[in-house]
Amino acid sequence: MTLDVETPERPELSTGVAADEYDDAEVQGDEYRREELAEALDDGAWADAFEEWAADASLDADQWEIVTDLGLIEEFDFFWDSFAGRVGYHAPGLPEDWRERELHPDIDSWGTVSGINAGLTEFGQVVCEVLADEYIDWEAEEVGADDLPDF
Repeated sequence: MTLDVETPERPELSTGVAADEYDDAEVQGDEYRREELAEALDDGAWADAFEEWAADASLDADQWEIVTDLGLIEEFDFFWDSFAGRVGYHAPGLPEDWRERELHPDIDSWGTVSGINAGLTEFGQVVCEVLADEYIDWEAEEVGADDLPDF
């Protein structure tokens, strides 16, 4: 389904947060290249990614209104994962205790919560793909066998 809304402002990338501190990201290295990613987002990657995502978004207008009311887009973070040679991201989401916290009057079911969380995750992935495919051309750092993580 198409989500027919205006493209939101891109988030400020969290320069004060180490990417490996996020529960949903596993990153090695500490050169996140956020300033360069912010430039690429401003150069059109953000608008291109939003347009691509919105054309087939799983969120409806009511769910999008919740996202904007809660300022969730502002909580996105994008960063370079030099070890994996990819753009990584942290997607915001609604917490499990949404009911107790009474986050928003229109959040009335787990279906709404999981739909919003899934939609935001999908959007984050689209942003990363657009950045990697059309805006940046960075290579992963060469890593020696001694530097590989233990699995």
